[in-house]
Amino acid sequence: MALQARTITVERSGNRLLDSVSLSIHWGEVVALIGPNGAGKSTLLKTLSGTLNPTRGAATFAGREMWEISPAERARVIGVLPQESSLTLPFTAMEVVSIGCQAGGANGVAEAEQIARQALAEADVEHLSNRIYTTLSGGERQRVHLARVLAQLWRSRNRERYFLFDEPTSSLDLAHQHRMLSVARQCAAEGAGVLVILHDLNLAAQYADRIAVLHHGKLAAEGTPDCVLTPDVLDAVFQVTTCVFRHPGLPCPLIGAFGKHRIAQANIPLEVE
Repeated sequence: MALQARTITVERSGNRLLDSVSLSIHWGEVVALIGPNGAGKSTLLKTLSGTLNPTRGAATFAGREMWEISPAERARVIGVLPQESSLTLPFTAMEVVSIGCQAGGANGVAEAEQIARQALAEADVEHLSNRIYTTLSGGERQRVHLARVLAQLWRSRNRERYFLFDEPTSSLDLAHQHRMLSVARQCAAEGAGVLVILHDLNLAAQYADRIAVLHHGKLAAEGTPDCVLTPDVLDAVFQVTTCVFRHPGLPCPLIGAFGKHRIAQANIPLEVE
């Protein structure tokens, strides 16, 4: 079983945002989606979540196209953590997370409260449960929304479920970046499929089972971190000079990136032994 993009093309206002992209998200794995700004990453995530209809191709879940699945049914198996939220109402963090419980089909107020508290604790924001959401920092809001998504799919544990995270670490400090992605890994360990859009290549190397690279709306590379995070791929896609080492403490690559003008100024050698 998998959540799949099948030769998806998305065109809007004469622009081709995605061009025949195919990608599968399987149970029990974390897939990192990387690429430059405007490469089509968020567009692909939206098509996989069913909120954007492709021009051609299809997003499918359990063999069914997304348009065949009601929003209520999708909400029980696919949780989306967006880049940012437009929520401006004076809800507490607990109330925001409770919205996820309702979407996930919690049975009654007592179960919803229990799930919400567990999700807040897992996202390390239980201490914010009574704070008004709009008074929180950007990073705190992001973690509250992580709790909301966890609560949404809480009752689907041990069943097919998928998490789609759109740049979840963008507002977080270093410790909470790793906490966020550790939660993603834990979800995968429990059997969920996870797609996470990242700009930090070293986070992608550390936490992803597979990495997919989008460039100009096309799938430029896909595979394990060792196969994808190479100078040939990264230099061509990001237009920088990269050096790839073995991580001294983890079984993954370690990437250093340098702007070409900085290379010239510092006289840094382009080849690393």
